[in-house]
Amino acid sequence: MMLKDIVRKNRSYRRFYQDRKIPLDDLRDLVDLARLAPSAANRQPLKYILSADSAKNSTIFPYLGWAAYLKEWPGPEEGERPSAYIIMLSDKRISDEVIWDHGICAQTMLLGAVEKGYGGCIIGSVNKKGLREVLSIPEQYSIELVIALGVPRETVVIDGVPPDGDIKYWRDENRVHHVPKRSLDDLLPDL
Repeated sequence: MMLKDIVRKNRSYRRFYQDRKIPLDDLRDLVDLARLAPSAANRQPLKYILSADSAKNSTIFPYLGWAAYLKEWPGPEEGERPSAYIIMLSDKRISDEVIWDHGICAQTMLLGAVEKGYGGCIIGSVNKKGLREVLSIPEQYSIELVIALGVPRETVVIDGVPPDGDIKYWRDENRVHHVPKRSLDDLLPDL
């Protein structure tokens, strides 16, 4: 698959075939990809908690927010939840701030997930206090993001931004997830 195809296929999937497990070794491979990504001042402060276990996944799920624009949707129902998570932490002993590293590494892992036949969603809406407590995450680590992973159970399509300029994603009557994207010309103003 060409890189552009992988990027197009890398959507924010929020519904999965929960019973299709992801081997822990595949999660380790994704972190190994992230390990190779650039890091500000080469500090490499990121650490990861992996979960491919159903019971641990059930513990993580309630602490995540799923789709800000879909106000009435509480997130995936049982049977459509992720089969794995990667919790991204920054080690405050290495660096007090993480500016870009977590975004670069999250995208790198999701591109690797697509290559393996998975899909995922970067979740920034996390009840960090609750997740820290339930997983006993030491205070030296700051929770940056959670990446939900699985075999996608939904179709996500890219649409053009409508004339009214609304960029909010939405679902149609067939539960197809639509994501408006600005055109290339919109991104290249004549300055």
